[in-house]
Amino acid sequence: MELKGNNVSFKYPSTKKYILKDIDICIDNTKITALVGDSGSGKSTLCKILAGYVQNFEGEVTLNNNKLPKKEFCPVQLIFQHPEKVMNPKWKMNRILEESWMPDDNLLKEFGIQKTWLTRFPQELSGGELQRFSVLRALNPKTQFIIADEMTTMLDAITQVQILTSVIEIVKKRNMGMLIVSHDMPLVETICDEIIYLKDINGI
Repeated sequence: MELKGNNVSFKYPSTKKYILKDIDICIDNTKITALVGDSGSGKSTLCKILAGYVQNFEGEVTLNNNKLPKKEFCPVQLIFQHPEKVMNPKWKMNRILEESWMPDDNLLKEFGIQKTWLTRFPQELSGGELQRFSVLRALNPKTQFIIADEMTTMLDAITQVQILTSVIEIVKKRNMGMLIVSHDMPLVETICDEIIYLKDINGI
């Protein structure tokens, strides 16, 4: 199973300068892959393109040689660095979670989610608590690839390890692919099978 970006280029409409140019990237479900690059180099934009969030790019993204669905559930799920920016503040957490799927009690417990949090609004939870929900939302049974964009920066060091361990265990059990974006090189070198440096594949 492969997630591919072919000749991917992107620039904002307000500028002539590309931030991503002629990128070829291939991620398969047999490894945990890391994407590493400087701040502002376009890593998050590339993640959004690979997950179908950004449509106005040049090139092509395919999953198993098929384009990503636009109206149905997307099998490539992106976990954002700032969960509060992608959650409806008018919805309670149980509705936010159920919009994707509803994990069982054991999985809620494994990710440290208390039942009382389900009846709260996003603004009533901390960034770290919200990120636990974001991770679980992304682990819908239909998901085939996870893209984690600095997903553990909202968590303390001990919780980072706990959450990453649980996610990787699920990823491997379901034969899912995983792309991790992180500035934490010791972490990347410990948990990832392959490291892709953006500067090596970006043609700008």
